[in-house]
Amino acid sequence: MSAAALRTGPRALLALAIEQPGGALAAVMLGAIVVAAALAPLIAPQNPFDLTSFDVLDAGLPPSWLEGSDPRFLLGTDAQGRDLLSAILYGTRISLVVGLLAVAIQTAIGVPLGLLAGYTGGRVDTIATRMADIQLSLSTLMLAIIALALFRTGLGGESLSRFAVPLLVVVIGVAEWPYFARTARAATQVEAAKDYIRAGRALGASNFGIMWRHILPNILSPLIVVATTQVAGAIMAEAALSFLGLGMPVTKPSLGTLIRSGYDLMFAGAWWVTILPGLVLVGLLISVNVLGDALRDTLDPRRTAR
Repeated sequence: MSAAALRTGPRALLALAIEQPGGALAAVMLGAIVVAAALAPLIAPQNPFDLTSFDVLDAGLPPSWLEGSDPRFLLGTDAQGRDLLSAILYGTRISLVVGLLAVAIQTAIGVPLGLLAGYTGGRVDTIATRMADIQLSLSTLMLAIIALALFRTGLGGESLSRFAVPLLVVVIGVAEWPYFARTARAATQVEAAKDYIRAGRALGASNFGIMWRHILPNILSPLIVVATTQVAGAIMAEAALSFLGLGMPVTKPSLGTLIRSGYDLMFAGAWWVTILPGLVLVGLLISVNVLGDALRDTLDPRRTAR
């Protein structure tokens, strides 16, 4: 199936479901998680950000299917008495927002650089490639530590908690743009050597017009695949940073923060505080990765021809 066929709407979705049942199942699972997270303010029994809405006397209650549970809390409570179901819904929402916005920043930086480097070549290509190599040598964790240290020094810990989401988005976005740049550069070099690009130059089309009107639409397929894998990577990066105490504060739970807050409670028998958010995180990552693999197989004509 070609990229053009993918744009035909329901027919393409039906073909994807038939050819890639695993991808279709992953899409349904991902859609259910996204809808539940988006509707969190409507379906969550409690607002986990409101400290006055939960009671510390309810702390550590098990899920409803275990002895000693409270019917008010379907998945139990954490060490602060916060309803775990509500915390997971809101936490998934934060993780998704961080992942999507971080990938948007990666795309905004990496795709134009990759297009420019792949089309113009020469010194521009060398500089862009070296920038990507240097960036890849700096891990997301290292950049997060540096950014958090500078932010805490400049504005203090309270401001750090208030701007945790945009800070995570910027750190993860800036740290991982080279993946888009490399993909866009390689695909642009292939397209730039084709006859329709030479014809466009001969007809007097500007370089900018050729890149954005002709090359970019034809390299969207690999970029879409990279975007799906990078969303999963950004969500995992946010969870890892929050688990290490470098991301979201405890008062604004993400999936990583919930896993971290329940880690010590596992030894006291309150396994659900860590295991249940961990299962949601694993399900989210698996669904995104499987969907990305299905899109790669569908959009790659060489794989389709086999």
